This record gives sequence, structure tokens and C-alpha cells, in this order.
Amino acid sequence: MSMTVYLDHAATTPVSPGAIDAYLSAITSVGNPSSIHAAGQSAKRMLEEAREQVAATLGCDPIEVVFTSGGTESINLAVKGLYWQQNENGARKRILVPGGEHHATIDTVEWLERYEGAVIQWLPLDADGAVRLDALEAALAEDTHSIALVSTIWANNEVGTVQSVEEIAALTARAGVPLHIDAVSAYGHLPVDFGALRSASGNTARGLVALSVSAHKIGGPVGVGALVLSRRANIVPLIHGGGQQRQVRSGTQDVAAAVAFAYAAREATEALEVESKRLGQLRDHVIAGVRRAVPDAVLNGPEPGSGNRLVSNVHFSFPGCEGDSLLFLLDAAGVAVSTGSACQAGIPEPSHVLRAMGRDEVASRGALRITLGRTSTVADVDAFLSALPAAYAQASTAGLADRPTSIGSVS
Repeated sequence: MSMTVYLDHAATTPVSPGAIDAYLSAITSVGNPSSIHAAGQSAKRMLEEAREQVAATLGCDPIEVVFTSGGTESINLAVKGLYWQQNENGARKRILVPGGEHHATIDTVEWLERYEGAVIQWLPLDADGAVRLDALEAALAEDTHSIALVSTIWANNEVGTVQSVEEIAALTARAGVPLHIDAVSAYGHLPVDFGALRSASGNTARGLVALSVSAHKIGGPVGVGALVLSRRANIVPLIHGGGQQRQVRSGTQDVAAAVAFAYAAREATEALEVESKRLGQLRDHVIAGVRRAVPDAVLNGPEPGSGNRLVSNVHFSFPGCEGDSLLFLLDAAGVAVSTGSACQAGIPEPSHVLRAMGRDEVASRGALRITLGRTSTVADVDAFLSALPAAYAQASTAGLADRPTSIGSVS
């Protein structure tokens, strides 16, 4: 059955037609941007113009934009690179990380713990998924010189909570600790101004020094992203080779991907104010509709009127059923959404984000995420709301995956 309604824009959003055209135009030009002949210099010119355009949307200098393969690489490069640089003498082993981060961050710091001896200090979240600033401040004050870095998500990819990044940047700057921000989910939905955040927190070599973004979340192609790295910061690279991009990220740069990324970034930034208003209204329509259709459903994350929730995000827990069951039933009805649970080897597991917010296991398993984007319409939302009651009724009948069954009792 062909897909009719797509409401999983937080996973990836359709590529902008203009970005496709930009990519196709750029990819027909031959030349390695590191070559010194005319073809190479033409490619370099396109690449650096793209870097300037992306930088303009991020409030940073062009030299601070390091193109990567996407958000995951950008996060790995920032977290591992900062840890290795800070911990060169073995004295700074602590990494402060809030609970409920994206797995690109969680898996990276746990790798550093396992193979590099890092000590992870998980920071608590409040009931809405916001980092407890008092806990961060206390952790920063405790043996500050043992801390390698702080890494936090700007907007939670699951429940849509927007963090107080200005206060987090100020706290880390005062403590003299480097900060990395995962802005993958925030970019394109919130104004991102790297320079302003650094200036507000002292504009030193500490505080906010690195920020990660990805193109395919804003209408660019999959396979390209960026790490914004302060010109005053030093990190150890993940990839060694030709030394391209400030000796931070070696490898022949993908000019066409950078050009398409730049187009999407410019387009998303120019439309941000209008789209934020439109998507906010659609989001509120989803929330009101779900509450009418399933009165027992619980909204996870901040209420929309608080101003601390992404305009594109809706996340509910549905009592008495698995989120995966709802997902499959809605998919069969032609509506694509996402669950809030992580699956490993096909086994449903509770949402680590909801667990970090203090929710019990049952609430953390019956979650559904509906995320909006540039192509979302009122008709899309209405189609989802129309399909939801029947899907919920059927999923509730199936119940939870670990309930006793006659099959399980067969010897």
C-alpha cells in the first residue's frame, strides 16, 4: 500500500525540491576541492560558498563549520574529540550528560566509559524532560578540574522538550568546562545562534565550543551534517588523512551534498518564523484531537502553551497497549508515525527518555511520537486522528507484550 500520510518528520523530512536541484547541478561539476587546477578551484568555490551559507544560518564564522556525514558523526567527533583533548594527561575523566539524550550521545559516552576509562555522571531530568539546572550546577562545582566536558541535547528528539541552553552555556563557561550541544532536533525549528550563545557565556575557550546539526532533518539530503567548532577550541580528530577542514575532519569533501545542505538550511531559516506559527497550530490540533479521541492518553513533555516544546512535536503515552502495536496498526491504515521506544533485536523496550523523566515502565512502553514538517497539512493530521480510535481499540485488546498467554504455558 502506498504511503498517504507522513508524520515522522523527526526521523527524516522530505528533501526540499530546491535542495534536489542544487545537488543535481553541483554533482555534474567535476573537481576535487583540494586540487589546485581550475576545476578543483571551482569545486572549492562552491564548497566554501556553501560553508558560508550554512554558517549564516548557525550564527558562526564559516571556518567554524566542519562538514560531516551527519548528526551522529558530528556528535561522535565533538564528544570523543573533546574528551581526548581534555583528558590528555588522564586527569579529566568525568563527562556530565543528562538522562534521555539521543543514542548518538549515550552510545558515544558509554563507549568512552568502556574503552577509555571515562566516568559518566548522568544528570537528572524533571517531569517535563528538562535538565535539572541545580543538579548541573552542583555537579560542575564538585571537583571541577576532573570534568572533561558537558554534552546536552537542545531539543529532545523524542518528547520535544526545549532545554535552557543559554543557562547551561553560562554555567559551563563560569566553571571553565567545555560544552557540546546536540542541536540536530532544534535546527530548523528554533533560531540557532552559536556566536550569540558563546558571547552571552563569556566567549572563552570554555563553555559552548561545539554544536552538532544534520541536513536531513531540515530538508537536505541524508549523509551530510556539520559540527560547529569554535575557532578557539581544539579537539582530537576521529578521522586522519589529508587534514582537510582544520585538521579536524580529513577526507575529500562532498561538494554537492554541502551545496544541497546550504540550500535547505537557507530555505528553512528564511521560513522559520512563518513555519513555526503554522506548525504550532497543527501541533495543538493534534494534541487536542488525541485528547478527544483517547481521553486517558497522557501528553509527555511540556504543555504547548509553556513555550518549552518544539512546535513540530507531539508525544503521548497510551495506557494498556504497546506503542509498537499502535505504530503498526496506524501504518496499515496509511499513517506513518513513530514510537517512543527503542527496539533491540526486535524486542520492545521502555523509552529511556520517559524513564529518565520518572515515568514507569508501562507508560514508557505505550508511547507514540507524531512529528510535523514542511509538507504536513491539516488533512494529514485529520487522517491520523480519524485512524487513531480504531488503532487504539485494537492495540488495547492486544495489551502489553509481556502479558501471560496460553502459548507461553505450553510445555
